[in-house]
Amino acid sequence: MKIKYAGPHPIISHKAVDFELAKEDKYVYLNIALQLLKSLDHDYFDNKTYVYHAQTRRLSSDEMMNGLKKYCPDLEQIIQTAQKHAEDSIVEQLERAQNNEVLNDEDKAVLIKNIKLMQDYIIQREINKEVYYCAVHALADMVKKDHIDHIIVPMFQKFAHVLHSVQGVLKEQKFPIDTNLEIYHENGELLARLQVINILDEIQ
Repeated sequence: MKIKYAGPHPIISHKAVDFELAKEDKYVYLNIALQLLKSLDHDYFDNKTYVYHAQTRRLSSDEMMNGLKKYCPDLEQIIQTAQKHAEDSIVEQLERAQNNEVLNDEDKAVLIKNIKLMQDYIIQREINKEVYYCAVHALADMVKKDHIDHIIVPMFQKFAHVLHSVQGVLKEQKFPIDTNLEIYHENGELLARLQVINILDEIQ
């Protein structure tokens, strides 16, 4: 399988399949993550500010796959592992449904049918999530390696989401890196800035 849009988080029950719109598919953030990777991927010199104007058009799934391979060289393995993890999770869900002691046989059958109906959807979402976090970890590694002081993006939800993810990864480092994500106005534009407060080189 490859990356492609699936949809929001599914809520599967013996009554219906519903969707939690607040938990969007990570696929929608991949284009931004890749654009940020490209924008930060160059040599840095002291006291220089680099401006990169992200493309406005949405990249196709194939374009994103090809672009991400540079930053996630084990992309194919990530996809295979994510698919296997999702398949194992689905097997567990089906077993729990079959062994459910609250539902009657008819409701169990409906629940099992709904889980099977959403199988490919669940797998695709897991693949998209793992590929997204590979891109986010690559961004965090770039910030560390190049000692980047700050990243400024337009204050759109998708940009802010990616920066927040990078912030989380930096915080979870062996030597945590403190950051501050702020929103501000400049020249009539609403911007978001991820300020890197400290970067400590890992002790080998």
